[in-house]
Amino acid sequence: MIYFYDGSEEAFLTALLLSYHDPAPILTAGNRQLVLGQETVFVRADADMAKKARERLLTFDKDCMADLGLLLRSGDADKDEIALRYFRLLAEKKRPVRKMLSEDAAFAADTCIRRVTFEVHRFHGFVRFMQCASGTLYAPISPDNDICDLLLPHFRARLPQFPFVIHDVKRGKAAVYDGEHSFFAPLKEAEIVLSADESAWQALWKGYYENVNIPSRERLRQMRGYMPVRYWKFMPEKH
Repeated sequence: MIYFYDGSEEAFLTALLLSYHDPAPILTAGNRQLVLGQETVFVRADADMAKKARERLLTFDKDCMADLGLLLRSGDADKDEIALRYFRLLAEKKRPVRKMLSEDAAFAADTCIRRVTFEVHRFHGFVRFMQCASGTLYAPISPDNDICDLLLPHFRARLPQFPFVIHDVKRGKAAVYDGEHSFFAPLKEAEIVLSADESAWQALWKGYYENVNIPSRERLRQMRGYMPVRYWKFMPEKH
């Protein structure tokens, strides 16, 4: 049976409980090609069922909800299936399973989680802010995973005196810090007016990049390993 859900944590936990006795459930938050005669269930988040599932799972592993949060942020097309198999294994073993890497479900979840956390680490260095006329800093990003909210604490600690917006243009959402408070909001498009100094700052950054680069020792393959080409779009030094 295929279980369709909206991708939220509560709906996932509801689906996990509903499919508990299903020997071969399939879970998806997207579109899926149906096989003739295949049954479907459209899961609506149920707060009581989600609470029951969450409380039970936490008795097996007090950190499992952090794992779920990371799995649901993954950009992997199979993330829903990976998360479902992982939590069914946790329910079966009744103890933490994240180190049971000989189990396919645990290995797949570990790989998925590592991709998310590694991309967060990468973006601590890859985010490029532009100064707007208002003084607010604006940074467009397009990560593989849904990590916008995970980036905010790092930059709030690094730039406590500057309001900023980190805009995930792929998902149409933004993490915002107004100088005092943090919040998240949908943001399809952003029309920004750059400050008079921004072009000069970008030229300075490009100049620095060109001067520290040594053409005779250029290592493009190594560079792409450290800074994948798909991230270059919003980096002024690469234009």
